[in-house]
Amino acid sequence: MVSVHRLDASQVVPIARDEAWAFFSDPRNLARITPPGMGFRLVDAPPDQVYPGLILRYRVRPLAGVPVTWVTEITHVRDREYFVDEQRIGPYRLWHHQHHLVDVPGGVELRDVVHYALPFGPLGGLLNRFVVAPRVRAIFAYRRAVLAGLFGGRAPVTEHPAAPVMRPLVAEA
Repeated sequence: MVSVHRLDASQVVPIARDEAWAFFSDPRNLARITPPGMGFRLVDAPPDQVYPGLILRYRVRPLAGVPVTWVTEITHVRDREYFVDEQRIGPYRLWHHQHHLVDVPGGVELRDVVHYALPFGPLGGLLNRFVVAPRVRAIFAYRRAVLAGLFGGRAPVTEHPAAPVMRPLVAEA
């Protein structure tokens, strides 16, 4: 059995969909919304906009300052609606991140849906509970704060602004 975890996060920003898409579909902006302590840096110069099949290589320091190479592929893109990145090489057994833009009164709702699994079997479950899940939530809380500073906006009233929702799932190996 593999434990697959899910994070749902959303935020409303008072900008037009075109402006939101221009920001989020540009891989160079990822460094702006990643906590500085992760030491995020793109290895290769990316294009101005994501497209299906795009491979992105990063160096990050997710735990204890240890550098890790993370390679993701943009697997799906629907212009101005959503894109998906999936890990090909990196710290997770599975990483599937959906980025959705939805028009709402007063702006655009940014919806993130992340499914991830860790290596190490039962030890991975403990590592997730005490280390990884809190770190993933903190990354999205940081992102929310940065985006609010850049664009203004609010979090949905159904969700605590500093705690994106995490749901454990179980999938067959």
